[in-house]
Amino acid sequence: MSIAALSEQEILRRESLQQLRALGINPYPAEAYPVNAWAQDIIQNFNTDPEKYKEVTLAGRIMTRRIMGNASFAEIQDTTGRIQVYIKRDEICPGEDKTLYNTVFKKLLDIGDYVGVKGYVFLTQTGEISIHVQELNILSKSLKPLPVVKRDDDGNIYDGFTDPELRYRQRYVDLTVNPEYKQIFINRSKVISTMRNYFNEQGWMEVETPILQSVHGGAAARPFNTHHNTLDMPLYLRIANELYLKRLIVAGFDGVYEFGKMFRNEGMDRTHNPEFTMMEIYVAYKDYVWMMSMVEECLEKVATAVNGTPIVKVGQHEINFAGPYEKLSMYDSILKYTGIDVSAMDEAQLRQTCRDLAIEADDTMGRGKLIDEIFSAKVEADLIQPTYITDYPIEMSPLAKKHRTKDGLVERFELFVNGKEIGNAYSELNDPIDQRERFEEQLLLAGRGDEEAMAMDDDFLRALEYGMPPTSGLGIGIDRLVMLMTNQSTIQEVLFFPQMRPEKKVKVSTVDDFVHIGVPAEWVPVINQMGINTVEQLRATNPNKFYNDLGGMRKKLKLDLPMPSKESVMAWFA
Repeated sequence: MSIAALSEQEILRRESLQQLRALGINPYPAEAYPVNAWAQDIIQNFNTDPEKYKEVTLAGRIMTRRIMGNASFAEIQDTTGRIQVYIKRDEICPGEDKTLYNTVFKKLLDIGDYVGVKGYVFLTQTGEISIHVQELNILSKSLKPLPVVKRDDDGNIYDGFTDPELRYRQRYVDLTVNPEYKQIFINRSKVISTMRNYFNEQGWMEVETPILQSVHGGAAARPFNTHHNTLDMPLYLRIANELYLKRLIVAGFDGVYEFGKMFRNEGMDRTHNPEFTMMEIYVAYKDYVWMMSMVEECLEKVATAVNGTPIVKVGQHEINFAGPYEKLSMYDSILKYTGIDVSAMDEAQLRQTCRDLAIEADDTMGRGKLIDEIFSAKVEADLIQPTYITDYPIEMSPLAKKHRTKDGLVERFELFVNGKEIGNAYSELNDPIDQRERFEEQLLLAGRGDEEAMAMDDDFLRALEYGMPPTSGLGIGIDRLVMLMTNQSTIQEVLFFPQMRPEKKVKVSTVDDFVHIGVPAEWVPVINQMGINTVEQLRATNPNKFYNDLGGMRKKLKLDLPMPSKESVMAWFA
């Protein structure tokens, strides 16, 4: 990185780095550091068991410092929280050499640096639990300053690192200065581990299936395309893992599940990210009615693990994840919320209904898509408490088994909570002839321009021809489930690293650009240090103020450069 592109703080930190090395201190040591204590544990348990904390070793970032002559206070933040440390010069420098305190701690360490401390825990005169440091070690020098987030005694935050664009792009900074957001991701881990433990207790096996697939199947979505050079063949990032998991049911496993990344080349909004986590599970000899009961039991356990109760606050609503959940058929739900019975409508009638309801519909949409558009526009938002929408039209569900009693429908449900779908389940289609016909219908839709239509998967059909037992399958969107369990309104808040647009690069003029208007090349880095990176920025400043500031920067940086005359500087603005 060019020195001209660094801020004054970054330059000073790099100078401190070199001084540490000159003192024989490695600012990035390789040795393991023997941590045996954590901030939160000390703060919660010291008063009840002080003997346990007579010898502690803790590591973390310096977050605040109060230097007071021969003794100082600082706050160190580890993975569990912050704790105050008390550093006394003669304790960490018991000999004649006081460099570690006078030079290293007071002058060369900065907010954000990782340090390790060894000592004992005590109560200060004000009653604050603190660590009396007897040994101080530098573990990692921070070269960029952290944003300064101020908190008052009541916990109110000022000058916070709150811009979502920066928070999501620089999550490593976000979770350092806004540690309260860590709990979202701790709870995300609880959601997954609770589901995994529940499935394992039932005897179902966790598996892994391919992410790169030669056929994009298992869902109606537009895939990401790629190419394998050695095989010279197109491949797709998976939109679903369903067809591979069903192959394993054919292979003789009674229950298989996978937590996996899916990729759909579609729009982005508050509930959609092109890369997302899905849990899919398939259990032999079950149907979608059984699956409803299983989902209710599983989600009640998840809600209780995260929130201590099956009742979860989501926005203005209190959502109860304890079953049983309400059940409405797809047709009945549309009738309930629109007063329109679409069950007997053909494609032309459905298209007219969309026009009547001011719902956009294009010529690529078949009957199933049109019904789905009506449902999405007029029903979804009203489904706040957990609700199963059941018995979908066959055109909407090419992988689900035909309904056992209702012609034209399939045995499928989707679980809606707080106006969004979080789960999708079928009595799985295991008739290979019926399945081939469904795929052929999808090919017709693709021929009409439907980019989300499923492709023909001949190998999957071959697997079905060997015989698949009656099976029920379920997919749950983990990101949306975590949003509900943690009361978050955007998917970006529950992803460590959500997809972002390319970062905008700050325009910087070259040295030649500045030289072209008369600025001597040796002065360009000085001007950059003043926060002026383009000729346009220079000419937008007040010339007289700029001249005075230039002289001040020359003194501050102790430059051995003759100050240019005021007349020559004024010419830069001509």
